[in-house]
Amino acid sequence: MDEQLPVIDVSPLFGNDPTARARTAGQIGAACRSLGFFYASGHAISAATLDRIDAASRRFFALPEVEKMKIAMARGGRAWRGFFPVGGELTSGRPDIKEGLYLGEDLGPDDPRVAAQLPLHGANLYPESVPELRGAVEKFMTGAERTAHAIMEGIAASLDLEAQYFRDTYTRRPTMLFRIFHYPASDAGAGWGVGEHTDYGLLTLLAQDDSGGLEVKTPGGWLTAPPIPGALLCNIGDMLDRLTGGVYRSTPHRVLNVSGRSRLSFPFFFDPAFEARIEPLPGGHAHDDSGERWDKANVHAFDGTYGDYLLAKVGKVFPDLAGAVS
Repeated sequence: MDEQLPVIDVSPLFGNDPTARARTAGQIGAACRSLGFFYASGHAISAATLDRIDAASRRFFALPEVEKMKIAMARGGRAWRGFFPVGGELTSGRPDIKEGLYLGEDLGPDDPRVAAQLPLHGANLYPESVPELRGAVEKFMTGAERTAHAIMEGIAASLDLEAQYFRDTYTRRPTMLFRIFHYPASDAGAGWGVGEHTDYGLLTLLAQDDSGGLEVKTPGGWLTAPPIPGALLCNIGDMLDRLTGGVYRSTPHRVLNVSGRSRLSFPFFFDPAFEARIEPLPGGHAHDDSGERWDKANVHAFDGTYGDYLLAKVGKVFPDLAGAVS
């Protein structure tokens, strides 16, 4: 395929030049109306932070599995944090050929969301044998959160909304989940690193190493999305699809690691507040697009909070742990 995902310099969204901000917002809007994917350069995660988290993650995944299992997800309880081994995560009911570490906003017991026992909120689990991982994750998430807020301002402007619409309505206290995935080197016939799926929330920011393997579904077929040094790959999720009445579409994607070596990826999910009710944007509408979707589900029929939607999804990914957050 000759089609390529656009590369958008998002740095104007951190500045005060209205012309530059409007130009960037227009580019983001065009990307969201077409494939729902774009690369973001000029973001707020430094090259040093990307190098740091890559190195720390490689140290962690090189540990013996018995060491990694000391922070297994079963120990994370309702916070849904920790390590899972290869095959421990399901996509469409099939085991993924990857292992990973589930992280998120690191919240103490005095946080009102933790005190209220909201699922998926709480403290991260970190390996004692790789102490540098904590600092790397914290630096990454700080830059990712700043970048996500800025991009959502651009998305708001592209929809003719006030720049702070999403912050004021959905992301004043966003649900922020972060994953570190390791796809071991495997034969092409071993199975998908992660099968075809769409993301659940508003916006995903992805850093990845140079191994490649990510593919995006387009009307013309599957498009490879190779890593671009220093850039993040961004895509919109089901809730932005729902909010815009399908004007901005959550696009299926998948991973097959055929590089012959290990692959690392770092997806950051920037989503509505857990208790935010999901309703169409002003002037928006709902429609049934289930016939076009990979899972035949109609996200526009969903009525409830983002937490309701998220829990229904993650319970299918880790059915053995679902009871811990119900």
